[in-house]
Amino acid sequence: MTFPFRDEGPVEHRGPLPEAVDLAVVGGGVIGICTALYAARAGLSVLVLEKGRVSAEQSGRNWGWIRVQGRDLAEIPVAQESQRLWQALEEECRGRLGLRTVGISYLARTEADLARFEGWLSQAQPLGVTSTMLTREQTHALLGGPRAGWIGALHTPSDMKAEPWDAVPELARLAVASGASIRERCAVRMLDVSGGRVTGVVTEAGRVRAERVVLAGGAWSSLLLQRHGVHIPQLSVRCTAVATGPLPQVLNSAAVDDRMAMRPRADGGYTLAPAAFAELYPGRDALRHLRTYLPLALSGEFDTYLRGPAPRGFPDALGTPRHWSAAEESPFERMRILDPAPSPEKVGELLRRFAQIYPQLDRVPVRAAWAGMIDVLPDVVPVVGPVDPLPGLIAVTGMCGHGFGAGPGFGRIAADLALGRDPGIDLSRFRFGRFSDGSALVKGPNL
Repeated sequence: MTFPFRDEGPVEHRGPLPEAVDLAVVGGGVIGICTALYAARAGLSVLVLEKGRVSAEQSGRNWGWIRVQGRDLAEIPVAQESQRLWQALEEECRGRLGLRTVGISYLARTEADLARFEGWLSQAQPLGVTSTMLTREQTHALLGGPRAGWIGALHTPSDMKAEPWDAVPELARLAVASGASIRERCAVRMLDVSGGRVTGVVTEAGRVRAERVVLAGGAWSSLLLQRHGVHIPQLSVRCTAVATGPLPQVLNSAAVDDRMAMRPRADGGYTLAPAAFAELYPGRDALRHLRTYLPLALSGEFDTYLRGPAPRGFPDALGTPRHWSAAEESPFERMRILDPAPSPEKVGELLRRFAQIYPQLDRVPVRAAWAGMIDVLPDVVPVVGPVDPLPGLIAVTGMCGHGFGAGPGFGRIAADLALGRDPGIDLSRFRFGRFSDGSALVKGPNL
């Protein structure tokens, strides 16, 4: 098991910088890589441009869940398709993605928790989910007899997991084998705009003409848009995770309660993370979009804490420029990989809680602890589709922590949009203009 979180060692993908391609993809995370994979298979010439390393930011740092459970109703068809695509990709990659159907459970401590889960299930059942409600006894039997006060659960037996730090690099190799080109350590400084239309990208190594550009830059997407005078209320929050060393397999499913998420890993350890806990480093964007986020903040549904100002070089740091020329070094080159430190308090808390739930483990060794910056939007659903002020640009960003599991589905959709094809899924919920067209924002579920 390796953690590709640093800009170290030889660069694997050093594809040439062509003069022109059919499609340029900004960002080498799971969605950018899957976009390239499906576009190349459809016959497009595709170039992925990654300022650092493939999957080194949030695509390699997430929980590894591939879930339908708890999704916004508009995301469920994408999540269902993604699971089918993950299975096909796992077969192509000969088992190297670490895919496994483990089931996912949302654990209830109170009757109010159960009511929320049942409310989602009543709406999601017509869409063909496999989710069901479990009793106290069923929950404890499924999770290996934990010492915890759960009174029931929402469980989806068909939900899956994969190993992010292994899976996305494998998908990148598959994309290259399918005809896509990937270039790491090559930042896109700005979009190339001519006649009011995006006609390519300007990289630190030169210009590339492109018929279409897909922006899948995660926490950095908003900053690139701002360089062109386009604003979306996207922020990023820090989330911590821990990988334990190998342990007895007391838990063979993935689960989360109001305090902690946990799932088994292929190497015999567990990945643990705080549930719904996030830390916001305020900066200029946070102040600009404060009013838009107030309803979400006042709802009390998310455990988000304000920290000090955004660290130097972060997308929303006070000193991070919002405008630069094509000839200047961009913020994307100054910080190749967004690598926040994990919260030491949360790391200790996770280990203590896991040991309390499963006291037979005796002690819980730490293999690694890390953090990532999750790109979020105030209604907790992403932006997917054309960017109206910049014709020729398609944005797939603001995944709100859902990007890894839904990556193949959203990548396939982005490829279809680049091809001018109907993606076959209603994207109106994810439209770019919903933040500026006067429509009321409808918050997605928080389970």
